Amino acid sequence: MRRKLVSTLSIVALVLVDQLFKILAVRSLGPNGSVTLIPDVFSLTYVENYGAAFGSFWEQRWFLVGVTGLLVLGGIVFIWMNRIRHPFALGCATMILAGGAGNLLDRTFRGYVVDFFDFAFMDWYVFNVADIYVVLGVIWLMFLMLFVIKDEPAADPHAEPDGEKKKGD
Repeated sequence: MRRKLVSTLSIVALVLVDQLFKILAVRSLGPNGSVTLIPDVFSLTYVENYGAAFGSFWEQRWFLVGVTGLLVLGGIVFIWMNRIRHPFALGCATMILAGGAGNLLDRTFRGYVVDFFDFAFMDWYVFNVADIYVVLGVIWLMFLMLFVIKDEPAADPHAEPDGEKKKGD
């Protein structure tokens, strides 16, 4: 019960951090505003993103709200049903769900997602804190799945339901 509660409260806290940064971006940068912090490297640039990653699903607001809402709700249900047992996988899921929920709030109440981190070497992509949560959560989860979490051994087809071998095998 404790892990489920910590995960849920962490999602809420991470979403609040994401929303705080977005509010600061809206107030400080305003529409189409930009502040260069490191010339030719990093700027804070206000962008209203009406699509998903890399401009996909442009102006498909309600489709994105519906899909993201179902995925976030499904992820929270998975957490509360103890379907995510590895503690680091639970942390990854928490990050991914927080990112999804943060951008879901923007799409639902603003009609677009506020993006503002702008690296010159990634001139095709401006992103936000929620995006960082999702990307880090997915990368860490892939690492866990590839190198840390081991599959359960395959069940012996000759074993009885209690795990013992049948006689004569």
